[in-house]
Amino acid sequence: MLDDLRVLRDAVRDYRLAATAAGLDWPDQGESPTGQPPDVVHRIFGVEHIAEQLTWLQSQRWPERRLLPNGGWLISWPEGPDALDDLGLSIGTPFPWRHQLPLFHFEYAIFTFVLAGEHEGEIWRYEISPDAWDSVRAATSLAALFDQWTRGIAAGVIVYEGEYNKWLQIEELGSAQGLDPLAFPVAPVEEALLRARQRECGVNMAVVEDGFTYNEELLDAIDAAKASFGSA
Repeated sequence: MLDDLRVLRDAVRDYRLAATAAGLDWPDQGESPTGQPPDVVHRIFGVEHIAEQLTWLQSQRWPERRLLPNGGWLISWPEGPDALDDLGLSIGTPFPWRHQLPLFHFEYAIFTFVLAGEHEGEIWRYEISPDAWDSVRAATSLAALFDQWTRGIAAGVIVYEGEYNKWLQIEELGSAQGLDPLAFPVAPVEEALLRARQRECGVNMAVVEDGFTYNEELLDAIDAAKASFGSA
């Protein structure tokens, strides 16, 4: 889902305010005007347009720090097709594997932004593990994701340690009310919740169950896309 831009701005602002109140060093640098994605992004991911919501986020002047939960950071616009390598674990997605841009990098996971089709604007997550076929939606939109993180700070499950790591850490999620565990970059994910969400958001479970085979096919497709990009 693509957020109304005002809703997204408010959600990101609220997250920054909550994060700084918790102790994170994130000075207000003001809002930057929305720019344009590099032309190469369209070629890398095989799409004709890039949503304004994604372009707005990439246009903001965030300091080069780990501003997201568990020390995550915003991945800048890719400069070449090597960005496709991050999609090697997107097994069984209900949209073309190439139509998603790696957006947030965490210790245990990559979160992507779906670029086209009926799932445009959704945020999907992939555990960084060679044998975890956990393609699943983390949030229905960017604003929904930032809202979950803000709620996590308010609930005390995202805290600023400060002594050793100068970023926000996720404590035990437990059963904190109003929080969606899949919106938080933690691993492993509770199995029953993961499988239920996969069925709900249209993941091809037959493919997931034979992840090793399909992972090899996906890696071959990524290599082919990268080779085609170089010859275009």
